[in-house]
Amino acid sequence: MIQPRTLKGFRDYPPELMMPREHLLEQCRRVYRSYGFAPIDTPALEYAETLLGQGGEESDKLIYRFTDHGDRDVALRFDLTVPFARFAAMHVPKLGTPFKRYHMGPVWRGENTAHGRFREFWQCDFDTIGTTANAADIEVVLVIHDLMLALGLERFCIRVNNRLVLNGLLEELGLAGKTREVLVALDKLGKIGRDGVAGEMAAKGVDAAQAERILNLAETRGSNADILDRLGAEFGQNAKAAEGIRRLRELLDVTRQAGVPEERLGLDVAIARGLDYYTGTIYETFLTDLPSIGSVCSGGRYDNLAGLFTKMALPGVGASLGLDRLLAALEEMNRLEKVATPAPVLVIQFTADRLGDYQRMARVLRGQGIGAEVFPEAKKVGQQFQYAEKRGFKVALIAGPDEFAAGTWKIKDLARRQETASPESEVVGVIQRLVLESSS
Repeated sequence: MIQPRTLKGFRDYPPELMMPREHLLEQCRRVYRSYGFAPIDTPALEYAETLLGQGGEESDKLIYRFTDHGDRDVALRFDLTVPFARFAAMHVPKLGTPFKRYHMGPVWRGENTAHGRFREFWQCDFDTIGTTANAADIEVVLVIHDLMLALGLERFCIRVNNRLVLNGLLEELGLAGKTREVLVALDKLGKIGRDGVAGEMAAKGVDAAQAERILNLAETRGSNADILDRLGAEFGQNAKAAEGIRRLRELLDVTRQAGVPEERLGLDVAIARGLDYYTGTIYETFLTDLPSIGSVCSGGRYDNLAGLFTKMALPGVGASLGLDRLLAALEEMNRLEKVATPAPVLVIQFTADRLGDYQRMARVLRGQGIGAEVFPEAKKVGQQFQYAEKRGFKVALIAGPDEFAAGTWKIKDLARRQETASPESEVVGVIQRLVLESSS
């Protein structure tokens, strides 16, 4: 016999995880659409040339790549942004710009598994392409903020930075030719610490004084206004850095006016984002109660990504919610509702010869928007109640010979263990009230 097992970095999702997972997807969809983002989809498999080199050497090492039956060099997508750049090059000339899309689906990375990190995971992306306007960058913060609230999270912080500020510093230090290496190392600051980052920079030819200057900037602390003032004083004469500072200042001003509390939005100069294609504003979102899980919603501006596929200028900006990392965080924080059934009502099959009545009543409930399941066998009622409690049903509906003779149904609130009898004409109303109360 074959031993049943899953590959390292991959996992099964039983109903108690899939139910909240689907709820998270529904909330993402609702928030994205409320801002005018339209859904698209792209293939899981792309030509390898489409994906290779887009996220940098570190990213290329993680790609699942193989030769298919047609002897084509293909790869599984490692994110949803690069396929979107290819999609935009093919379709945006017809769709027009700016084009706002959301895309939710699985991606694959052959990386070492870690806390909340898997090799197959879902991303929930939203992007605006075809504009360099800072308004689009600002809207990303607003979407992330509203998304976190919609997912039931209030204790979080969106950290922002701008690659132009970092690039300006590297130009000043004579390191413009080592931008990729320096930023990949800097992006690991929270994981390997100052000494680890300095060591990686030294290995890439960055001297101690240059590394010290970069790390001192990255470790700048204070209020958002204080950090902006320091950046302006130190790098305001560099054109790139000055533009990055201006865009950050406007982002902070507008989001404050739009109602985003300052404690939920922080300027963090250490954020670099490891992927090569980012060129401007970058974002990472951390849960206050579980920062060790890492960023659950990240992204940034990428002005040149589509340039490999078209001569048409298609600058873009967006972010991605790491669905499975967030799910792992909610599970660890005991924030997942333990529900294993999508239907709140179980219709008990008291006697097999009345199966038609049980199915008829279940259809009446479904017609009123109440999910109902009929137990498939006329087993002992106690066994059916055990099934109901194990699966997480809210209400049990029961009728035997006496109830049918009287035209009534027994309705049992499984949480309170209270049972009432109601005429059939009132069953829907009673159950609607019970289900509503159990959800509040």
